[in-house]
Amino acid sequence: MSDKKRLFGTFGVRRTANDVLTPEFASRLAASYGTQIKGTVAVGGDTRTSTLMLKQAVTAGLLSSGCDVVDLGVLPTPGVQYAVRKYYDGGVMITASHNPPQYNGLKFLDEDGIGIPDDMELEIEKLYFDGEPDRVEFSKIGELYHNDKIIDEYVDEAVSKVDVEAIRKANLKVVVDCGSGAGCFTAPYLIRKLGCDVTTLNSQPDGFFPGRNPEPIEENLQELIHVVKELNADIGLAHDGDADRTICIDEKGNFVLGDKTFTLVEKQMLKENDGGIIVTTVATSQAIYDVAEEYNGEVIATAVGDLLVARKLKEEDGLFGGEENGGLIFPDFVYGRDAVMTVAKILEIVAKENKPLSELVDELPVYYASKMKIECRDDEKEYVMTSIAEEIQTTTNFNLDLTDGVKILKDDGWVIIRPSGTEPIFRCFSESDSQKKADEMTEWGMSLIKKYKK
Repeated sequence: MSDKKRLFGTFGVRRTANDVLTPEFASRLAASYGTQIKGTVAVGGDTRTSTLMLKQAVTAGLLSSGCDVVDLGVLPTPGVQYAVRKYYDGGVMITASHNPPQYNGLKFLDEDGIGIPDDMELEIEKLYFDGEPDRVEFSKIGELYHNDKIIDEYVDEAVSKVDVEAIRKANLKVVVDCGSGAGCFTAPYLIRKLGCDVTTLNSQPDGFFPGRNPEPIEENLQELIHVVKELNADIGLAHDGDADRTICIDEKGNFVLGDKTFTLVEKQMLKENDGGIIVTTVATSQAIYDVAEEYNGEVIATAVGDLLVARKLKEEDGLFGGEENGGLIFPDFVYGRDAVMTVAKILEIVAKENKPLSELVDELPVYYASKMKIECRDDEKEYVMTSIAEEIQTTTNFNLDLTDGVKILKDDGWVIIRPSGTEPIFRCFSESDSQKKADEMTEWGMSLIKKYKK
């Protein structure tokens, strides 16, 4: 059997609810996972309409494989990761993160609260498709418990890690858009505990996502941008469906790109800790390297995927990590992207530096980025990448980084060409010291893909 995964994507299994992702599917998959864990498993979910149904099915599957189950209720993915790392042997989060409402998914965690490793995913798939999960005898079926305190503990722990007094004194006016997702149960309470004046948008949990699409991109956050300007707020904050990512809007109503948020927090973390190891992916901004150089940091780059970043942070005892999409990882809190700690830290930075967010962002190194994508059949991807790498190696003196796809490093920037793990496309992403150059580099990257695909 090849080691190609039949179910799992970059983090867990995501499918459309109740046609592919049925209770039977979820229950058998959970029993296959439970067969591997054989311990106490925490289960949580987001606000989707199908979450309750799937949570019951997952619980049944786990109990039947002999695991005890602790139901944590509705909460963000990192809330479950926090709970597992502190108290349990494993965890399952029912969420499709930022996907549209008809989707759902299962994220499986190891005992550190990190998404399970590849070899375990393959074992689970083997049990699911080719074998049978353990079904224990009647006297060994697991017990079900409830823990509704964990969400407060998770928020309070984040609060304890920042200077609440400084934030309170700054008297910040904050607008938060929870997108009707799991952040409804954490973000408004957290911001209030930090002594800020908080206005909420879309903060009633609703699996139909009536206010906006759960993906926190600029076009979906127009209402938040408008309210920040109307209220003269200091900052706007938005989360995705399972509240592991955070996007900021500055006091002028500008959408702040995720890598700017990353660089801003990185700078603060390195200053406070007098340096440290920063982990990010090969597709992240050069600004992260510049800041690390200035503040005694060391950057380690992984392939794309927040799980890989989290694992590397644990291996290297890293200080801070994340991706360019607003997913920041604070390894002494949760081994995964976490919005609670991100919000607390950003509010602390704005309060302590006593400058508006737009000014703090302007002080960061400036780079210009450009992103494009193009369709390409899965069976052609390998050939396209090998051919591009070969051409660059034989006809230019540019450096190559083959950690994930093909990253071509030029004197004035870089371009990365990488296949999507979930759909038949290539993504091409570049960064340079002017928008014109960045656009030209992406066009050049796209032309290389077109040259070799059929």
